[in-house]
Amino acid sequence: MRAIQTDRKGLKLVKKTKNIFLVKNNTELILRGSIFKALLLIAAPIIVTNLLQHMYNLTDTYWLGKIGTGPQAAISMVSPVQNTVIAFGQGITMAGSILMSQYIGADDPIKAKHMANQIFLCAMVFSFGCTTALVLCTPLITGWIGAEGEIFTLGNIYLRIVMLDTPLLFIINLFSAVNQSQGNTVFPMLLNLLGILINMVLDPLFLMTLDLGIGGVALATLLSKVPCAAVGMRYLLNRKNDIHLEHAMLKPQRKMIKQIISVGLPTAIGSSTMQFGFVLMSKNVYVFGSSAMAAYGIGNRINGIITLPSTAIGSATSTIVGQNLGAGQVKRAERGYQIATLTGVIMLFIFGRFLSYRPIGTAIAGILTGDDEVLSMAVDFLSIMAFWCFTNNVYNCTMGLFNASGRTKITMLVEAARLWIFRFATIFFCQRVLHMGVESIWYSVVVSNGLSALILFILYLSRIWEKDTLGISKRRIKV
Repeated sequence: MRAIQTDRKGLKLVKKTKNIFLVKNNTELILRGSIFKALLLIAAPIIVTNLLQHMYNLTDTYWLGKIGTGPQAAISMVSPVQNTVIAFGQGITMAGSILMSQYIGADDPIKAKHMANQIFLCAMVFSFGCTTALVLCTPLITGWIGAEGEIFTLGNIYLRIVMLDTPLLFIINLFSAVNQSQGNTVFPMLLNLLGILINMVLDPLFLMTLDLGIGGVALATLLSKVPCAAVGMRYLLNRKNDIHLEHAMLKPQRKMIKQIISVGLPTAIGSSTMQFGFVLMSKNVYVFGSSAMAAYGIGNRINGIITLPSTAIGSATSTIVGQNLGAGQVKRAERGYQIATLTGVIMLFIFGRFLSYRPIGTAIAGILTGDDEVLSMAVDFLSIMAFWCFTNNVYNCTMGLFNASGRTKITMLVEAARLWIFRFATIFFCQRVLHMGVESIWYSVVVSNGLSALILFILYLSRIWEKDTLGISKRRIKV
């Protein structure tokens, strides 16, 4: 009898431990538990997830570096085109995560499930339409960017193949949005781990063993997403999950689609406009030659890893703020934002100082290129970005605050201004007035990031984010 009781207690303990990462436990923690603990539980898996996503690009860059600067430059030049489409589509799934978070905080899981189905419908229509259009128009796009000769040819091959993974990527993103809105970020991390492991095997196989060149790298990226999308789709169709896809709910619902457009369209426009600006940034960089283009790509990829904590903490902020605003807990939502911002700033300030030293930057960038000219420029870019990377956390956390409160028009304007006004204005000033050359590109990144973070923080102090714009939350109380 005692043995049976012990087993039962042990079983309960296992279940309780397992549920740390699951929905109800995390929602309770977000709404009533330790905010710092909730931040760590949500952000830590996102950091790993984002690291794995960056590993897709870093793996491609590493293996392409083995066959020359041209393929690296080609990927750096055409990637912003793909990212523009992805960013627009992510605006849709981000809207879903925000709206589902607020419905969960307001204790309305049925509406959250309906929202997931409508997000899936919108995402699939968008992804298939854009994929078809871009595959057909690839030569026109790469030519307009300014690619010529070998880079034009390689860019066309890479872009046409990787664009085919857009529908698969959107399924993965919806899987992540559904789980993150509930405070569960472990499952998306594990799914991305599966993808990167497959990609790390296929890249050298296609590029070095089968000698498929840049097309092999693109094909490896595409194929690595197939099993991930299959797993994500199986999860979304599982009726045992509180939020899942149902055929009856996939019929267009005007009210919910209007909500998605209201919240998601500004985010989509802001993100895609910024990514489109990166296309023009590529044109500005390419003026200085293929070596500068390769260095720019390497610097951006490494910077993506440096700022992983701020991106993850910003995503966690959105979930914490969204659920608490949905529950009507304005003061607790603000405390979540403040704790997230301070934690990330301290972390990145220390981390950035360490990585800004040139010997460290040289060791890191040297893994991705053997070209001395490319390496020198990449280290210059990296040292400047790393020194000021703490401003990214202020930017990402405050973006998370405004997105979670439904103020996506504000984030759209700031995100667009960051690139189209602040960054290009800095480039113009540095090139035309200070005659700085390629260094003007490097400094434009940190100046635009810093100014945007400052503007968002001032808008936070204005407290316009407190007003209920979505009509989802319970009566807002200050606790």
